[in-house]
Amino acid sequence: MRQSINPNARLTRVYTPQAMAVSQTIVLEKDSALHLIKVLRHTSGDHVVLFNGDGCEYVGEITDIRGQSECHVQLDALSKPSVESPVKVHLIQAIGRGDKMDWVIQKATELGVTEITPVFTERTQVKFDAKKAENRQQRWQAIAVSACEQSGRTALVKVHAPMHLRDWRPQASILACFLDPCGVQSLASQSLSNALALVVGPEGGLSEAECAQLQDKGLLGLRLGPRVLRTETAGVAALATIQAVCGDFQ
Repeated sequence: MRQSINPNARLTRVYTPQAMAVSQTIVLEKDSALHLIKVLRHTSGDHVVLFNGDGCEYVGEITDIRGQSECHVQLDALSKPSVESPVKVHLIQAIGRGDKMDWVIQKATELGVTEITPVFTERTQVKFDAKKAENRQQRWQAIAVSACEQSGRTALVKVHAPMHLRDWRPQASILACFLDPCGVQSLASQSLSNALALVVGPEGGLSEAECAQLQDKGLLGLRLGPRVLRTETAGVAALATIQAVCGDFQ
């Protein structure tokens, strides 16, 4: 006999790239199944929420577990929660040392960013070869997926391959800006549109030449406030400002 859903329970959310429909049975990917079974100790009869980035959530029941890496979920219901920000933000973030980039990607995802491009700048102290860059992109994408699961998002944040800032080009149709502690105008004072690109510099800041290059590409140099923020703080603070000014923090 199938169990009813406890309306007060907070259900585990799991990302899968598979297409889904109500009444379908999904076999989860090995890593997701292993996490549900071995780490979270879920068993047959437990309910979970699946999402694939299409804007929906699919509530289902675990109907079959085989070993520790195969988990079958029968989908019972579909919903479309309003959890995505009306503002589409592309964060172009200078790569920081250590685990700073991991933290930025996690928090930016929680704050509603749409896509993230990690960039190298003149003052970036981290260097990757092609293989390491590919591995880091995969790691950062996995962090974004995990943050989507935790924060209740139904859209998947895209983490692009690392590139050099000089090679990045903004889309012509959206507002593009970069954080500049010496900027005359503030981010909060702008009439922000529903789509924008935001460049955040590295430890030590963007060079004068890089600021000039960005201005030549049509970007505005905007300040956040009177204090100079660390690279891992600046982007997160800017995203919170955007959500407060014209997003879903209002």
